Amino acid sequence: MIKHYLFLILFFLSAGCWSQIKEKKEIRIDTTEAVPIGGIKQFISIKGNDREKPVLLILHGGPGKSLINFSDSFTDKLRNEFIVVNWDQRETGETLNLNKTKDSLTTDLLKRDALEVVYYLKKKLNQKKIFLLSHSWGSVMGFDIAAQHPELLYAYIPVSPVIDAHKSAALFVNDLKKWALNTQKNIAAEELQQVKLPFKDKDDFFLAQKWLFVHNGVKGADTEDFKKSYYQWMNIWFPVWKENAETNLFDTVSEIKCPVYFLIGSGDNQSYYTIAEDYYQFLKAKDKKIFWFKESGHTIFNTEPQKLQEIIIKEIKAKVLK
Repeated sequence: MIKHYLFLILFFLSAGCWSQIKEKKEIRIDTTEAVPIGGIKQFISIKGNDREKPVLLILHGGPGKSLINFSDSFTDKLRNEFIVVNWDQRETGETLNLNKTKDSLTTDLLKRDALEVVYYLKKKLNQKKIFLLSHSWGSVMGFDIAAQHPELLYAYIPVSPVIDAHKSAALFVNDLKKWALNTQKNIAAEELQQVKLPFKDKDDFFLAQKWLFVHNGVKGADTEDFKKSYYQWMNIWFPVWKENAETNLFDTVSEIKCPVYFLIGSGDNQSYYTIAEDYYQFLKAKDKKIFWFKESGHTIFNTEPQKLQEIIIKEIKAKVLK
């Protein structure tokens, strides 16, 4: 009889422990933090339906274009499989609301910030490695981390990456000139004819970007309000863009010793899909694959968010963590 009671006690104790373990694994996380990074407070959003899952850090593009307010639309499924982290970089979004940067903006400064964020997340969330995803400009930091610190990453996922900014500009400006002539858009043809390459001043850069956005269907891109806001953006970020444009990944990153998975829109005429494909073929990597999005241009997360999530979950995470 005593043995019977002991067995029941042990059974209920073990059942209780299992329940606690199961409950722990199902704890959600949904928080925002102002984290000391690079000498200032920087804003991060952390969301996941199971805090035991691996971290997926998203590096937004722009530069200076936060994704936090749009993130839910393309991370709803990802949050079941990852702890999804969005970070507002310097002079961007909530980080800018918290404080202005104390240092001159440079690509090296932003790269150091990004690496510090990775270390912070590993420690805070008790992770051996993380998944890193970048969009557009975010690849400036993403490729640097993947190349210099592959031991920190399960995989790197560049979406519409910036590989050779000068070559991309030459290609899309040439395409725009043909489009303006073929569609008899006289104002576009006249303004594009004024553009000098490579971009040296804000006026050339603005005219090219203005007509790229008009061509790609961005509403209001030909208005004075758009011009005003774009020049405000250039006052902060154009020097950084020019600094980065003087380099390209063909020269700076020839090999990455962690898995790399490219997500590219077949109609991307901004970072330019042909350059991405050439670089994918050029790059040596532990494991690599390119995924094409036939319905998309530069902003895949807007046009094919469900496919993006399915690929990351079923093709990338499943393969890396098998």
